[in-house]
Amino acid sequence: MNAQTLEDRLIEFAANIISASKQADKSFAAEHLSKQLIRSATSVALNYGEARGGESTRDYLHKMKICLKELRESYVNLKIQKLSMTITNQDLIENLIDENNQLISIFVVSIKNTKTN
Repeated sequence: MNAQTLEDRLIEFAANIISASKQADKSFAAEHLSKQLIRSATSVALNYGEARGGESTRDYLHKMKICLKELRESYVNLKIQKLSMTITNQDLIENLIDENNQLISIFVVSIKNTKTN
């Protein structure tokens, strides 16, 4: 997957998270989790854009690790929201969890490959 395709996928993931958050119930827990999920999911796309413009391999790796951290945070958040049913559309949550997991795998491999080169 090339860098632009990955960036587009991250932007779409962030937009889908924002859309899903609009479907959350209005409880304190749902609002709290949704706001945090929006922050972590959008952060990935933004930091990946920064990583692509990294000044060095070390800078690139640092930003990629931040992306991975934010993806893992988003993944746990989505799992919590699924189990607590704050977003009742379970198919939507399942699709977001699957995409999130695929993105985590992509970043793990990319970081590993960059370290070995």
